[in-house]
Amino acid sequence: MSAMPTLLTDDQLAIVETTLDFAQEHLAPHAVAWDQDKHFPLDVFLKAADLGLGGVYVSEKWGGSGLTRLDGVHVFETLATGCPSIAGYLSIHNMVAWMIDRYGNDRQRERLLPDLCAMRSLGSYCLTEPGAGSDAAALRTRAERDGDDYVLTGVKQFISGAGASQVYVVMARTGADGASGISAFLVERGAPGLSFGPDEKKMGWNAQPTRQVVLDGVRVPADHLLGGEGDGFRIAMNGLNGGRLGIAACSLGGAQSALDRSLSHLADREAFGARLLDAQALQFRLADMATELAAARALVGQAAEALDRGLPQAPQLCAMAKRFATDTGYTVADRALQLHGGYGYLSEYGIEKIVRDLRVHQILEGTNEIMRVIVARELTGALR
Repeated sequence: MSAMPTLLTDDQLAIVETTLDFAQEHLAPHAVAWDQDKHFPLDVFLKAADLGLGGVYVSEKWGGSGLTRLDGVHVFETLATGCPSIAGYLSIHNMVAWMIDRYGNDRQRERLLPDLCAMRSLGSYCLTEPGAGSDAAALRTRAERDGDDYVLTGVKQFISGAGASQVYVVMARTGADGASGISAFLVERGAPGLSFGPDEKKMGWNAQPTRQVVLDGVRVPADHLLGGEGDGFRIAMNGLNGGRLGIAACSLGGAQSALDRSLSHLADREAFGARLLDAQALQFRLADMATELAAARALVGQAAEALDRGLPQAPQLCAMAKRFATDTGYTVADRALQLHGGYGYLSEYGIEKIVRDLRVHQILEGTNEIMRVIVARELTGALR
């Protein structure tokens, strides 16, 4: 990764080198085939877990790696050089595991986290609904208390890993309308009344399933409540702060791979008696791509450090980083496709897959329009 920051600690450098070896051996050679076959490589996740990638932020007590958010953005950027789709799912899985570690009780942690960290179990995050996307606080899935249980009814939309995952963090309404009436629940695959829609046919991210999660009177014990009643929206948003950094990092990794491939392609290709790489106009294009990625990477790192330190401006910085890095990543990948000419449009070269995969990063974990809302609200709040 030619543009990975050089100011890494020895431990961070070791993490990056180990993760890069994994991405080059186990992800990159198969990425195009997985995309074409819509294959979700469960066996590869077990290998990722052997490196500690199933519980990046989870305490070592429960089988995790106990890494920081700054460590994590290096991990997910590096993974995405091999396959942004798989790296993106791993980011979501780790968001779920972190939420259980951060907000769960010891019984929940002991029951769920060891298998999640080992990736014998996979996790899915269930917030979005058919009628509640950007306006997440308007969700309609309900959880009614019935004795020692809650009964959940509703539909969740665009859920990564649905059907394959064993653990679902489900946001449902236990109280009045609005954010304060939302609670978070741990629902496990196999629960009566839990089913899944068909695998969505998507532009990208084809190496992971995306389905509806249908809850038809799903009964869960009261001790499957994550946090307290009414804490769900806060838990969901705090999870997304880290999730946005993960997806931002995945955009950087996919775009960096596209840039590196462009350098190799232009070095090998000749036109009008000279290497394309020697054309100053193309050098300027490459320079801009590298500069924009470096700027995005710096902002992602700043946001990760703010989140690690618990700074009050961390949510705003995470929104800035997600918006800027995912827009930049997609633009750089699209330019890389153009630099490849017709070859970039062919699936076997892998560039068009990166473009398709990175496009959804501008939508998920909060659309980039919502990221602007978050930033603007913080900027203007004191003036209201």
